Amino acid sequence: MIYIQGISYDDKSSYQRGAKLAPPLIRKALYSESSNLFAENGVSLSSLDMADKGDFLIPDYFDIETTTKANLEDKSPIFTLGGDHSITYPVIRAISMYYPQIDILHIDAHADLYDEFEGDKYSHACPFARIMEEGLAKNLVQVGIRTLSNHQREQVKKFGVKTLELRDWELSKLPYFENPLYISLDMDAFDPAYAPGVSHYEPGGFTARQVLQIIQQLKGNIVGADIVEYNPTKDHHDMTAFLAAKMMKEILVRMA
Repeated sequence: MIYIQGISYDDKSSYQRGAKLAPPLIRKALYSESSNLFAENGVSLSSLDMADKGDFLIPDYFDIETTTKANLEDKSPIFTLGGDHSITYPVIRAISMYYPQIDILHIDAHADLYDEFEGDKYSHACPFARIMEEGLAKNLVQVGIRTLSNHQREQVKKFGVKTLELRDWELSKLPYFENPLYISLDMDAFDPAYAPGVSHYEPGGFTARQVLQIIQQLKGNIVGADIVEYNPTKDHHDMTAFLAAKMMKEILVRMA
């Protein structure tokens, strides 16, 4: 069984709000008649054992962990539609009741390792600092990064993060993950030409095919994943919704 949940929350966004609107729109694109439910390996989502728990409008940040725990009935994988990137920390805290140490593949333009951002330790710029300082991840691998500040470079060293900056990216550098794996995909990992529906435009990003190659090459046991930071208020003809739906389909099939 794969559980799916939508976390409609963007109160920790530092620049523009709108990501809380994303979950139902990604689902709408996923089930649109413009495509079908088959992943590129020939497996259809219709053949998977999945339970969609629905979307949850979160009034308080710390309710995210409680909600996720309620949607986890066993050690089955859980897929989360965000929401801004702050949701990843409480989701992983919930998963830790079954998997105390995991590996994380973080696909993003930003490292999100600030100790605090604009006075908030739970900002969407900080989730991986919280995850690493609590020892919730054995290994954190970041790809697509292209905005590292001096502070975040210090955080990379402090926490022993493997950060593969996009300027040096090669698919062969992606490591093998030995521990249960969590994938966190921020939609601004893509070049804005592919994903205009994000709050933070960072040119020079991944193509859609590059991220698909990453997902399709992964080995190991995927126990959780999220897609975050899709901002429908910035989208153009639902381009980013359909891209997120494509990635959701490929990740779900890989989880199964």
